[in-house]
Amino acid sequence: MEQVYIDTAKMLRAMSDPKRLRIVDMLSCGELCGCKILEEFHITQPTLSHDMKVLSEAGIVKQKREGKNIYYSLNNEALASMHQTLGRMFEDKPDCICRQKSCCE
Repeated sequence: MEQVYIDTAKMLRAMSDPKRLRIVDMLSCGELCGCKILEEFHITQPTLSHDMKVLSEAGIVKQKREGKNIYYSLNNEALASMHQTLGRMFEDKPDCICRQKSCCE
């Protein structure tokens, strides 16, 4: 279970930047070329490349190269898994970590 916390935290950290969160929102409509994403921001291409690398390494974004262009899309399976994981964390359940005996009892 510890790996689930690590993986989820990595994804949340990647999306905690407002610019990256906006990129995720843009990609929710479908695949986009990096040049189209860049047009929406006042940043350099290397800055966008860094942000996309962070999102890709966190498993949020997939990328494919076609010639000189890189196309980005959401990794919907990974996002659905994160959504499901967070849903389980926020609900009370019989095997919840909060029900485990603590040393203070």
